[in-house]
Amino acid sequence: MSADPNARTASFPSPPGGGGRRGSRALVYLLPALLAAAVAVALGTYGKVHDPAGTAFNLAGFSSTGAVKSWLATFAFFFALIQLLSALAMYGRLPGVRAPSWTGTLHRWSGRIAFLIAVPVAVHCLYALGYQTYSTRVMWHSFLGCFFFGAFSAKMLLLRAERIPGWLLPVIGGLVFTVLTALWLTSALWFFRTTGVTT
Repeated sequence: MSADPNARTASFPSPPGGGGRRGSRALVYLLPALLAAAVAVALGTYGKVHDPAGTAFNLAGFSSTGAVKSWLATFAFFFALIQLLSALAMYGRLPGVRAPSWTGTLHRWSGRIAFLIAVPVAVHCLYALGYQTYSTRVMWHSFLGCFFFGAFSAKMLLLRAERIPGWLLPVIGGLVFTVLTALWLTSALWFFRTTGVTT
């Protein structure tokens, strides 16, 4: 029996239970998780093996690098808070608040600004101080800093994904905000309480 080389290839049915779709759905969760882990581990490893330089930058008008970092972290936290409130408004979770048409734009830009402000703080922490564990506060701050950028990377990847559950982005976004809050509490707030609210 001879086969026609120009004949159309027969399509084979998917495995029972939609295995192909289940596999692609698993990738939607697996890829962001792997990216988050890779980013967090890479940052932590660099911070641990890198010889701390002591300082990475300073800005005129500030008394110390700690003050610069604390104020930048506070501004980043402020814009992250705006992003949280705008997200709650868009999802209808703020009682009596109807989200205006520009809420989506506010949400996106507040997140971008918060991230851009957080980057120099993270660069300074990694380059100048490294991954430190000499106290409980510093240990948690180092861990959460790496975790934050991992979770943020996963969130950015999920924004481009299709057919994800409606609850996933709010959960990841809430996690990113919670970790950023913990970072602010273990750095900027600690600095202001220790040295006073100074520039």
